[in-house]
Amino acid sequence: MSQKLLQEKILLLVGMMGVGKTSLGRMMAKKLHLPFVDSDKEIERMTGFTISDLFARYGEEEFRKGEEKVMERLLKGPPCVLSSGGGAFLSKRTRAVAKENSVSIWIKAGPDVISGRTQGRTHRPLVPAADNKKTIQRLVEECYPLYSEADITVESFDEPPYYTIHRIFTQLEKRGIISPKERHD
Repeated sequence: MSQKLLQEKILLLVGMMGVGKTSLGRMMAKKLHLPFVDSDKEIERMTGFTISDLFARYGEEEFRKGEEKVMERLLKGPPCVLSSGGGAFLSKRTRAVAKENSVSIWIKAGPDVISGRTQGRTHRPLVPAADNKKTIQRLVEECYPLYSEADITVESFDEPPYYTIHRIFTQLEKRGIISPKERHD
């Protein structure tokens, strides 16, 4: 028997790019029979531009203003598993709306794991391939204090995603957010 959501809340995944929010979110949604929403994909669908194109055209500040509006709309929607862009949870407004309408889950990974997962990727506007490790270290120092405001923190290591999902579900079960996994003896 599958597990189910016990509280009418959105499960919001936050964290740096490359920690696995999208992959983990899709797996969680499937296991919980919930819709999966990726905020970056929603922004791209609405604007017709990639995130990198939006950064290039309008700059980070304007992008973040639009991202706040999209996140507020998504966070006030029906229960789902919502994967946020790496910078979305840095907004005070987004964190406040998330606190009211979601259970926020920080997928926390170390700089080496993030660097390994993002190395050579060209669709990450804040992490140029040339100085990947240096930029990631700077972002970790800036972002981790705000990510730590999430309701739940789960470590993500260089391992199959099943293990991270297990840690997430264990925390959600303990808090009564999802039903316990039925055990067969």
